[in-house]
Amino acid sequence: MGGRSAILGWVLIGLLIWGAIGLAHAGAKDRLDVTVSIVPQQYFLEKIGGDLVNISVMVLPGANPAVFEPKPQQMVALMKSKIYFAIGVPFERVWLRKFEEVNASMKIVHTEEGIEKMPMKGPDREGRQGHDHGIKDPHVWLSPPLVMVQARNILDALMRTDPDHRQDYEKNYKSFILELVDLDLQIRSIFSDLGEGHKFMVYHPSWGYFAKAYGLTQIPVEMEGKEPTPKELERLIQYAKEEGVKAVLVQPQFSTKSARTIANALNGDLIVADPLARLWKENLLKVAETLKGISH
Repeated sequence: MGGRSAILGWVLIGLLIWGAIGLAHAGAKDRLDVTVSIVPQQYFLEKIGGDLVNISVMVLPGANPAVFEPKPQQMVALMKSKIYFAIGVPFERVWLRKFEEVNASMKIVHTEEGIEKMPMKGPDREGRQGHDHGIKDPHVWLSPPLVMVQARNILDALMRTDPDHRQDYEKNYKSFILELVDLDLQIRSIFSDLGEGHKFMVYHPSWGYFAKAYGLTQIPVEMEGKEPTPKELERLIQYAKEEGVKAVLVQPQFSTKSARTIANALNGDLIVADPLARLWKENLLKVAETLKGISH
Protein backbone atom coordinates (compact mmCIF):
# COMPACT_ATOMS: atom_id res chain seq x y z
CA MET A 1 0.00 0.00 0.00
CA GLY A 2 1.46 3.40 -0.90
CA GLY A 3 0.71 6.89 -2.09
CA ARG A 4 -1.05 9.85 -0.55
CA SER A 5 -4.51 8.27 -0.82
CA ALA A 6 -3.36 5.26 1.14
CA ILE A 7 -1.87 7.49 3.82
CA LEU A 8 -5.11 9.44 4.12
CA GLY A 9 -6.94 6.13 4.43
CA TRP A 10 -4.75 5.14 7.35
CA VAL A 11 -5.39 8.47 9.03
CA LEU A 12 -9.15 7.94 8.72
CA ILE A 13 -8.81 4.45 10.17
CA GLY A 14 -6.86 6.00 13.02
CA LEU A 15 -9.55 8.54 13.75
CA LEU A 16 -12.21 5.82 13.81
CA ILE A 17 -10.41 3.58 16.30
CA TRP A 18 -8.56 6.24 18.26
CA GLY A 19 -10.79 5.72 21.27
CA ALA A 20 -10.06 2.00 21.37
CA ILE A 21 -6.33 2.62 21.26
CA GLY A 22 -6.66 5.21 23.99
CA LEU A 23 -8.27 2.63 26.26
CA ALA A 24 -5.66 0.05 25.41
CA HIS A 25 -2.88 2.43 26.42
CA ALA A 26 -4.58 3.98 29.43
CA GLY A 27 -2.08 2.40 31.77
CA ALA A 28 0.80 3.88 29.78
CA LYS A 29 -0.58 7.40 29.33
CA ASP A 30 2.36 9.02 31.10
CA ARG A 31 4.95 7.22 29.02
CA LEU A 32 6.70 8.68 26.01
CA ASP A 33 5.39 6.96 22.86
CA VAL A 34 8.19 6.01 20.47
CA THR A 35 8.51 3.75 17.44
CA VAL A 36 11.52 1.75 16.25
CA SER A 37 12.19 -0.03 12.98
CA ILE A 38 13.41 -3.42 14.22
CA VAL A 39 13.15 -5.59 17.33
CA PRO A 40 16.78 -5.21 18.55
CA GLN A 41 16.15 -1.46 18.85
CA GLN A 42 13.35 -2.25 21.27
CA TYR A 43 15.98 -3.87 23.49
CA PHE A 44 18.11 -0.70 23.35
CA LEU A 45 15.14 1.58 24.10
CA GLU A 46 14.05 -0.57 27.03
CA LYS A 47 17.54 -0.35 28.49
CA ILE A 48 17.77 3.44 28.20
CA GLY A 49 14.12 4.47 28.47
CA GLY A 50 13.00 1.88 31.01
CA ASP A 51 9.42 2.34 32.18
CA LEU A 52 9.35 5.88 30.83
CA VAL A 53 8.82 4.82 27.21
CA ASN A 54 6.08 2.95 25.38
CA ILE A 55 7.69 1.25 22.35
CA SER A 56 6.08 0.21 19.07
CA VAL A 57 8.05 -1.93 16.60
CA MET A 58 7.56 -1.82 12.84
CA VAL A 59 9.29 -5.01 11.65
CA LEU A 60 7.91 -7.69 13.93
CA PRO A 61 9.57 -11.11 14.47
CA GLY A 62 9.62 -13.19 11.30
CA ALA A 63 9.27 -10.23 8.92
CA ASN A 64 12.03 -9.17 6.52
CA PRO A 65 13.06 -5.47 6.78
CA ALA A 66 14.22 -5.54 3.16
CA VAL A 67 10.67 -5.94 1.81
CA PHE A 68 8.58 -4.83 4.78
CA GLU A 69 5.41 -2.75 4.46
CA PRO A 70 3.62 -1.57 7.63
CA LYS A 71 0.13 -2.72 8.50
CA PRO A 72 -2.69 -0.16 8.95
CA GLN A 73 -2.75 -0.65 12.73
CA GLN A 74 0.97 0.13 12.86
CA MET A 75 0.37 3.39 11.02
CA VAL A 76 -2.33 4.20 13.56
CA ALA A 77 0.10 3.63 16.44
CA LEU A 78 2.62 5.80 14.63
CA MET A 79 0.22 8.74 14.92
CA LYS A 80 0.88 8.83 18.67
CA SER A 81 4.66 8.56 18.53
CA LYS A 82 6.81 11.49 19.60
CA ILE A 83 10.01 9.95 18.18
CA TYR A 84 10.76 7.49 15.39
CA PHE A 85 14.12 5.77 15.83
CA ALA A 86 15.43 4.80 12.39
CA ILE A 87 18.47 2.58 11.90
CA GLY A 88 19.10 2.52 8.15
CA VAL A 89 17.30 -0.67 7.09
CA PRO A 90 16.09 -0.78 3.46
CA PHE A 91 12.36 -0.14 3.96
CA GLU A 92 13.08 3.22 5.62
CA ARG A 93 14.23 4.71 2.30
CA VAL A 94 10.63 4.75 1.11
CA TRP A 95 8.59 4.71 4.28
CA LEU A 96 10.21 7.41 6.45
CA ARG A 97 8.78 10.08 4.14
CA LYS A 98 5.32 8.51 4.45
CA PHE A 99 5.67 8.29 8.22
CA GLU A 100 6.34 12.03 8.30
CA GLU A 101 3.15 12.65 6.33
CA VAL A 102 1.14 10.64 8.87
CA ASN A 103 2.70 12.38 11.88
CA ALA A 104 4.41 15.66 10.97
CA SER A 105 5.22 16.48 14.62
CA MET A 106 7.11 13.22 15.18
CA LYS A 107 10.90 13.55 15.38
CA ILE A 108 12.86 11.12 13.24
CA VAL A 109 16.17 10.15 14.82
CA HIS A 110 18.77 8.27 12.79
CA THR A 111 20.40 6.13 15.47
CA GLU A 112 23.14 5.06 13.04
CA GLU A 113 24.35 8.66 12.69
CA GLY A 114 28.09 8.88 13.28
CA ILE A 115 28.76 5.32 12.10
CA GLU A 116 30.77 4.82 8.93
CA LYS A 117 28.94 2.16 6.94
CA MET A 118 30.92 -0.68 5.38
CA PRO A 119 30.30 -1.91 1.83
CA MET A 120 28.60 -5.29 1.64
CA LYS A 121 31.05 -7.68 -0.01
CA GLY A 122 30.12 -11.03 -1.44
CA PRO A 123 30.57 -13.35 -4.39
CA ASP A 124 30.82 -11.93 -7.90
CA ARG A 125 29.21 -13.56 -10.95
CA GLU A 126 31.94 -16.16 -11.01
CA GLY A 127 31.41 -16.98 -7.34
CA ARG A 128 34.66 -15.33 -6.22
CA GLN A 129 34.55 -13.68 -2.79
CA GLY A 130 35.34 -10.10 -1.80
CA HIS A 131 33.44 -8.29 -4.56
CA ASP A 132 32.10 -4.85 -3.56
CA HIS A 133 28.48 -4.68 -4.72
CA GLY A 134 28.15 -0.95 -4.04
CA ILE A 135 25.66 -1.44 -1.20
CA LYS A 136 26.25 -0.14 2.32
CA ASP A 137 25.73 -2.71 5.07
CA PRO A 138 22.84 -1.66 7.37
CA HIS A 139 23.45 -4.28 10.12
CA VAL A 140 25.13 -1.89 12.56
CA TRP A 141 23.14 -3.23 15.54
CA LEU A 142 25.14 -6.49 15.57
CA SER A 143 28.37 -4.89 16.83
CA PRO A 144 28.41 -3.96 20.54
CA PRO A 145 30.95 -1.13 19.99
CA LEU A 146 28.66 0.40 17.34
CA VAL A 147 25.63 0.00 19.58
CA MET A 148 27.42 2.33 22.00
CA VAL A 149 27.17 5.03 19.31
CA GLN A 150 23.49 4.24 18.76
CA ALA A 151 22.85 4.34 22.50
CA ARG A 152 24.20 7.89 22.70
CA ASN A 153 21.93 8.99 19.84
CA ILE A 154 18.96 7.41 21.60
CA LEU A 155 19.84 9.09 24.90
CA ASP A 156 20.18 12.53 23.31
CA ALA A 157 16.79 12.21 21.60
CA LEU A 158 15.02 11.08 24.76
CA MET A 159 16.51 13.90 26.83
CA ARG A 160 15.59 16.54 24.24
CA THR A 161 12.02 15.28 24.00
CA ASP A 162 11.47 14.53 27.68
CA PRO A 163 13.88 16.76 29.68
CA ASP A 164 11.97 16.20 32.94
CA HIS A 165 13.39 12.67 33.08
CA ARG A 166 16.91 13.53 31.96
CA GLN A 167 18.56 12.07 35.04
CA ASP A 168 16.68 8.78 34.70
CA TYR A 169 17.71 8.42 31.07
CA GLU A 170 21.33 9.26 31.86
CA LYS A 171 21.43 6.72 34.69
CA ASN A 172 19.96 3.99 32.47
CA TYR A 173 22.32 4.91 29.64
CA LYS A 174 25.40 4.57 31.86
CA SER A 175 24.24 1.15 33.04
CA PHE A 176 23.64 0.07 29.45
CA ILE A 177 27.11 1.23 28.36
CA LEU A 178 28.66 -0.85 31.15
CA GLU A 179 26.60 -3.82 29.96
CA LEU A 180 27.86 -3.30 26.40
CA VAL A 181 31.48 -3.08 27.55
CA ASP A 182 31.04 -6.31 29.50
CA LEU A 183 29.39 -8.02 26.51
CA ASP A 184 32.20 -6.89 24.23
CA LEU A 185 34.78 -8.36 26.60
CA GLN A 186 32.85 -11.64 26.85
CA ILE A 187 32.72 -12.04 23.08
CA ARG A 188 36.41 -11.19 22.73
CA SER A 189 37.17 -13.84 25.33
CA ILE A 190 35.12 -16.43 23.41
CA PHE A 191 37.15 -15.77 20.25
CA SER A 192 40.50 -15.35 22.01
CA ASP A 193 41.93 -18.64 20.75
CA LEU A 194 40.76 -18.25 17.12
CA GLY A 195 43.14 -16.97 14.49
CA GLU A 196 42.71 -13.51 13.01
CA GLY A 197 40.43 -13.56 9.98
CA HIS A 198 38.73 -16.85 10.90
CA LYS A 199 36.10 -17.47 8.21
CA PHE A 200 32.49 -18.50 8.59
CA MET A 201 29.78 -18.87 5.94
CA VAL A 202 26.38 -17.19 6.07
CA TYR A 203 23.48 -17.20 3.64
CA HIS A 204 22.74 -13.45 3.87
CA PRO A 205 25.67 -11.13 4.75
CA SER A 206 24.25 -9.83 8.03
CA TRP A 207 27.26 -10.34 10.27
CA GLY A 208 29.88 -8.08 8.69
CA TYR A 209 30.14 -5.57 11.56
CA PHE A 210 30.18 -8.37 14.12
CA ALA A 211 32.94 -10.07 12.15
CA LYS A 212 34.95 -6.85 11.86
CA ALA A 213 34.67 -6.16 15.60
CA TYR A 214 36.07 -9.57 16.51
CA GLY A 215 38.59 -10.29 13.79
CA LEU A 216 36.44 -12.68 11.76
CA THR A 217 35.52 -12.90 8.07
CA GLN A 218 32.04 -13.77 6.83
CA ILE A 219 31.57 -15.61 3.53
CA PRO A 220 28.10 -14.81 2.16
CA VAL A 221 26.15 -17.14 -0.12
CA GLU A 222 23.80 -14.54 -1.64
CA MET A 223 23.86 -10.82 -2.38
CA GLU A 224 21.05 -8.37 -3.12
CA GLY A 225 18.46 -11.09 -2.47
CA LYS A 226 19.64 -13.18 -5.41
CA GLU A 227 20.15 -16.93 -5.12
CA PRO A 228 23.49 -18.11 -6.56
CA THR A 229 23.47 -19.79 -9.95
CA PRO A 230 24.57 -23.45 -10.17
CA LYS A 231 28.02 -22.29 -11.32
CA GLU A 232 28.32 -19.81 -8.45
CA LEU A 233 27.13 -22.45 -6.02
CA GLU A 234 29.80 -24.85 -7.25
CA ARG A 235 32.51 -22.24 -6.74
CA LEU A 236 31.18 -21.40 -3.25
CA ILE A 237 31.27 -25.05 -2.24
CA GLN A 238 34.83 -25.41 -3.50
CA TYR A 239 35.88 -22.22 -1.71
CA ALA A 240 34.22 -23.36 1.52
CA LYS A 241 36.06 -26.70 1.35
CA GLU A 242 39.38 -24.93 0.81
CA GLU A 243 38.72 -22.69 3.83
CA GLY A 244 37.64 -25.57 6.07
CA VAL A 245 34.09 -24.27 6.56
CA LYS A 246 32.00 -26.75 8.55
CA ALA A 247 28.62 -25.04 8.74
CA VAL A 248 26.42 -22.41 7.13
CA LEU A 249 24.53 -19.80 9.15
CA VAL A 250 21.01 -18.94 8.01
CA GLN A 251 18.36 -16.56 9.31
CA PRO A 252 14.62 -17.22 9.59
CA GLN A 253 13.70 -14.39 7.21
CA PHE A 254 15.36 -15.97 4.15
CA SER A 255 15.17 -19.18 2.10
CA THR A 256 17.64 -21.88 3.14
CA LYS A 257 17.70 -23.87 -0.12
CA SER A 258 21.18 -22.85 -1.35
CA ALA A 259 22.61 -22.83 2.15
CA ARG A 260 21.34 -26.37 2.73
CA THR A 261 22.91 -27.52 -0.55
CA ILE A 262 26.28 -26.13 0.56
CA ALA A 263 26.00 -27.59 4.06
CA ASN A 264 25.19 -31.03 2.61
CA ALA A 265 28.14 -30.82 0.21
CA LEU A 266 30.42 -30.00 3.16
CA ASN A 267 28.90 -32.71 5.36
CA GLY A 268 28.29 -29.83 7.73
CA ASP A 269 25.48 -28.23 9.68
CA LEU A 270 22.84 -25.61 8.90
CA ILE A 271 22.66 -23.26 11.89
CA VAL A 272 19.98 -20.63 12.52
CA ALA A 273 21.40 -17.26 13.63
CA ASP A 274 18.77 -14.52 13.69
CA PRO A 275 20.16 -10.95 13.42
CA LEU A 276 16.72 -9.64 14.42
CA ALA A 277 16.35 -11.67 17.62
CA ARG A 278 14.45 -10.11 20.52
CA LEU A 279 16.97 -11.11 23.21
CA TRP A 280 19.79 -9.15 21.62
CA LYS A 281 22.57 -9.69 24.17
CA GLU A 282 21.85 -13.40 24.64
CA ASN A 283 21.66 -13.83 20.87
CA LEU A 284 25.12 -12.34 20.25
CA LEU A 285 26.65 -14.54 22.92
CA LYS A 286 24.92 -17.59 21.43
CA VAL A 287 26.19 -16.77 17.94
CA ALA A 288 29.72 -16.25 19.27
CA GLU A 289 29.68 -19.62 21.06
CA THR A 290 28.25 -21.26 17.93
CA LEU A 291 30.97 -19.82 15.69
CA LYS A 292 33.64 -20.92 18.11
CA GLY A 293 32.10 -24.41 18.28
CA ILE A 294 32.07 -24.95 14.51
CA SER A 295 35.68 -23.79 14.20
CA HIS A 296 37.08 -26.80 16.03
